[in-house]
Amino acid sequence: MTMINFKGMLKIGVVSLAALCVSAPALAANDPLTLVSKQLLDKVTTVDGKVTHQIVDPSVTHDKVVPGSHIVVVLEYHNNLAQPISNFEYKDPLPAPLMLSDDSAGEFDVSVDGGKTFGKLSNLVVTDAKGATRAAEAGDVTTVKLVIPQIAPGASGKIEFHATVR
Repeated sequence: MTMINFKGMLKIGVVSLAALCVSAPALAANDPLTLVSKQLLDKVTTVDGKVTHQIVDPSVTHDKVVPGSHIVVVLEYHNNLAQPISNFEYKDPLPAPLMLSDDSAGEFDVSVDGGKTFGKLSNLVVTDAKGATRAAEAGDVTTVKLVIPQIAPGASGKIEFHATVR
């Protein structure tokens, strides 16, 4: 059985806030892997003290995306090959208006330097204009690295993280 290793081989373009909440195939179906990136709104409502979450596509529902809105970034994938794909990495630059949510910050390797280096947020530092360093925070994240260890032949799945509009 042949395994395809995509680690570091595939880089997909940046999604801008203007394209927020629009689905777009990153690769054609005849490619080894089909990717669709979606940015969805986590619409939170409170009725009689009960909080509910409804994940919607604001380009369809016409809900307004404003500062403080919670966004769910979803990467759907499908292996079009007859063999497994291993170690697939997807580096997803965050548009400037989005800030990685604290609940997602510890789940993935992230970058605070525009995607040059990656690590767990708790291990990263940032340097200010005066040269002083401090521990990196979720608001410093510029890129999220999503890793899928193995995608079986013909398999589909999704991986997601959460962000907030600044």
